[in-house]
Amino acid sequence: MKIAERVPEYIRSLIPYSPGKPIEEVEREYGIEGSIKLASNENPLGPSPKAIKALQARLDQLHLYPDGDCFYLKHGLAEKLKLSPEQLIFGNGSNEIIELAVRTFMRPGDEAVMANQAFVIYRLVVQAAGGICRTVPLKEFTHDLSGIAATITSKTRILFLANPNNPTGTIYRRNEWESFLNEVSEDVLVIADEAYFEYVDDSEYPDSLAYHDKGKTLLTLRTFSKLYGLAGLRIGYGIGSPEIIGLMHRVRQPFNVNAAAQWAALAALDDQEHVSRSIETNRRGMEYLRREIRRLELEEIPSSANFILVRVGNGEEVFTELLKRGVIVRPMAAYDFPEYVRVTIGTMKENQRFIRELERIVKIHRRVAEVS
Repeated sequence: MKIAERVPEYIRSLIPYSPGKPIEEVEREYGIEGSIKLASNENPLGPSPKAIKALQARLDQLHLYPDGDCFYLKHGLAEKLKLSPEQLIFGNGSNEIIELAVRTFMRPGDEAVMANQAFVIYRLVVQAAGGICRTVPLKEFTHDLSGIAATITSKTRILFLANPNNPTGTIYRRNEWESFLNEVSEDVLVIADEAYFEYVDDSEYPDSLAYHDKGKTLLTLRTFSKLYGLAGLRIGYGIGSPEIIGLMHRVRQPFNVNAAAQWAALAALDDQEHVSRSIETNRRGMEYLRREIRRLELEEIPSSANFILVRVGNGEEVFTELLKRGVIVRPMAAYDFPEYVRVTIGTMKENQRFIRELERIVKIHRRVAEVS
């Protein structure tokens, strides 16, 4: 039997993650220039200026292997978060932390529970490990925590919770979270994915770090990709008990975080000016987009993140028409939201361009509907 024929069905049936097209390819394909990308929830202000300076200062060290333990970054972040360094693990984006957790704590046939319309990587990683995904429908576009708790069985090893959720941008609040934790035993790992937590402005938002000493088994995921603008360097981190983190280190590959990412992330931690500007840009952009979307008589899902889910009718069609006009957003059919597109909050100039092009498309669609 050929080696390829020995690959199990759970690998064969995987559908690879489909990234959006780069700007250069979109412009080449459609013969346009000056496109804007509002598809991947990136920081429109770019990377932290302090991170750029840190990279420029050390480019002559790229011939050296990176620090395999992320020593300086680990201690810098531990000091900022008031944690011990033994509670931290770093990865090639928080995606790798998800994979490390699944490889460490799941075996073929084990189960993981997640929302039906949450970050698609959860399902891909669990299936790739031979695990079984148990999905729970969203409730009013956010996690149904009581439904997730009710889905736990003796085979459940991991629960995935995204707060805010991607792609909806919605959050669950403190009372729901605390009631949920009361229903979960310590033999199940609860992964709280907080990639967008810095953007949340809600007094009832539960910072999962405050619950790590409550007798539950928690792993908090965070990233430098969003607020800090370092998506291109791929660096995220996990926070858990020293026991949980120590076990995950056993399956982590050496030198999994490149040197440039470590230098930039450490410098970005100290760039409060960039953080404040990024949060304010997002706040103002979100207010503008929500106001304009309502003016266009379209529906939007109230978001606590740096993106917004907009109901436009035929999401794929509107995505393509925007693409031809040089505005790249994300269609949501893959998340069972065929009538929606997800739009990253950009600079005010980018937000205004998106609304201008969307309004033209909406007017055309409405005229066609009136005629027919």
